[in-house]
Amino acid sequence: MKRLWLLFSQTVTVVVAIIFVVATLKPQWLNQRPTLTSMVPVFEAPTLGLGDATPGSLRVAARQAAAAVVSINTSQSPATNPHLEDPWFRFFYGERNSAQPQTGLGSGVIVSPDGYILTNNHVIEEADEIQVTLNDGRTAVAQVIGTDPETDLAVLKINFTELPAITWGNSEQIAIGDGVLAIGNPFGVGQTVTSGIISALGRTQLGINTFENFIQTDAAINPGNSGGALVDVLGHLVGINTAIYSRSGGSMGIGFAIPTSTARQVLEAIVRDGEVVRGWIGVEPQDLTAELAEGFGLKPQSGVIITGVLQNSPAASAGLRPGDVVTAVGAQPVAKVSELLSAVAALAPGQASTLSVTRKDERLTLKVVPGQRQIERINRPR
Repeated sequence: MKRLWLLFSQTVTVVVAIIFVVATLKPQWLNQRPTLTSMVPVFEAPTLGLGDATPGSLRVAARQAAAAVVSINTSQSPATNPHLEDPWFRFFYGERNSAQPQTGLGSGVIVSPDGYILTNNHVIEEADEIQVTLNDGRTAVAQVIGTDPETDLAVLKINFTELPAITWGNSEQIAIGDGVLAIGNPFGVGQTVTSGIISALGRTQLGINTFENFIQTDAAINPGNSGGALVDVLGHLVGINTAIYSRSGGSMGIGFAIPTSTARQVLEAIVRDGEVVRGWIGVEPQDLTAELAEGFGLKPQSGVIITGVLQNSPAASAGLRPGDVVTAVGAQPVAKVSELLSAVAALAPGQASTLSVTRKDERLTLKVVPGQRQIERINRPR
């Protein structure tokens, strides 16, 4: 019995000694547990390639459009102090002109591999130098090809070739609720992409431009985004970001973009002619409300009422009178003032067209030869 007890004691002593040595030198041997992978199979998501995207992601659209969006920096020389020529002024205040150069910030969209860039007129207006920074970091001094203050658009040119031009979309086919991305350089922090939806279409009478037909979006647009791209979920250009409604100076979810239907017409006219030439007939139009119709003794109808006709204007020569209701310009029906302005502006100066008019209960077709519209300057808040 003593032998058995002695053997048991020695065995326990040896085992304890082995455990002590192992716990001291290799403690991890005592802490091994079955891993999750040995118990339950784990399915990992595949690594995404550069051309892939997770469901609902807009990375492909952002990548496709971002390369064509540029940053625009402008500078304007300070005005010279007129008193610097006065010797007494120089004696008391010195000869230094304390005024600092004015700088501006905006965005633009490359619309041609040859270096044509579309942006807002207010971004480059009165600038002495315009510097464009591409998404790949290259910079160039831009030349102004032409501007159109009445739509707040401008066309620039840089001396680069084989540039990544934006793919044009069709702003006539977009609808409220469609997803969009706004791409630009807000506050100068660098190229930024924000997302939202189209909130409204055909916004007019905002007092921003003479010719207004804005796309409204809740994609965040901030100072510096002006002239940047509004693209659809395929990365196709549908608008040029232009303005925001804001009480703080930052985005409040109400931004406005010029649709490509307008931007493309302006771009082609400026590249072809150096300017945008529009028709003019010399009238003061108003939307035909029930009150105006009653005041002029008219039946409720669709059209634009003429409340004034400029003397010796094309409209006066055509026989148009105050109280007439214009229902169509050429073959294009008009129901609002914005539609009438756009239809008349599209007429070629000097080429006769027709106006469909309702005068009391009589329907008339008047022949009008439009003149050339003179540019109206708008005092735009900066």
